[in-house]
Amino acid sequence: MNKIDCNYKKQSPNTEKRKSRKRMLFNIIMYFVVFYILYAGFCFLMQRNILFPRYQIQIPSEPLKYIADIEQIWLETEQGKVEVWFLPPKEYNSSKPVPAFIIAHGNATLIDYWIEQVEGLRRLGVAVLLVEYPGYGRSEGKPSQKSITDTFVIAYDMLIAREDIDASKIILLGRSVGGGAVSALATKRPSAALILFSTFTSVRSLASKRYLPSFMALDPFDNLRVVSEYPNPILIIHGKKDDTIPYDNGIALYQAAKNGEMITYDCSHNDCPPSWKVFWQDIYLFLHKVDILE
Repeated sequence: MNKIDCNYKKQSPNTEKRKSRKRMLFNIIMYFVVFYILYAGFCFLMQRNILFPRYQIQIPSEPLKYIADIEQIWLETEQGKVEVWFLPPKEYNSSKPVPAFIIAHGNATLIDYWIEQVEGLRRLGVAVLLVEYPGYGRSEGKPSQKSITDTFVIAYDMLIAREDIDASKIILLGRSVGGGAVSALATKRPSAALILFSTFTSVRSLASKRYLPSFMALDPFDNLRVVSEYPNPILIIHGKKDDTIPYDNGIALYQAAKNGEMITYDCSHNDCPPSWKVFWQDIYLFLHKVDILE
């Protein structure tokens, strides 16, 4: 006759509850891991569409129709033809070369949108070169840190070759992601001053604040490193209410600069500066102080 094992013990209800809680916790962790992988993967694949939302920007028709004193120039790049606009200073004296600004716009705009804004700058007696990004507006190619940097280097070389431009007084100004463009240019070519307006410290830093691995950034735009190594005057301009590129980015850039000043406006990101007239006057005062403009 078979013997019955009397050592078997039925598990207590408390044991079952502990196992159930462990299974639930494990499932929650797995759901979080899967969600994070999907989130990080989506951001990695879409990062250039997020950083460069060029397809969402309306391209004006006949942009040069009502502008008399502008030169439309097409640069030959590895990406194809890229558009730049050269605007001479108001009341230009052709007998004397003039300082020039190279301007890089934000990621959700075009050079077309800067025509009215730079009128105040041109009245200061400087020329302006508005450089488009590859793939933006009417320009060919695709935007990336490399393609943008290559384009700005070509634009710079074209600009300083002009007889009407003082090559020793090239000022680089970039807004938002444009700060990355001119900072990258500053590592390739000399400039008299660097002006970063509503600019981030780096794309990697922005990624980290969004709980993404920094190494995933294809276009890191390490502006903090550039600023820390830049030998000439730097002006940092930032809105203290900026929630797109937080104000602490501007502070970090200012603190890293060897020869820097900072201007703070009471604005956020897209409504900055509150007054373009005041903005250009502030820039003039800075450049006059450092003996770049008279």
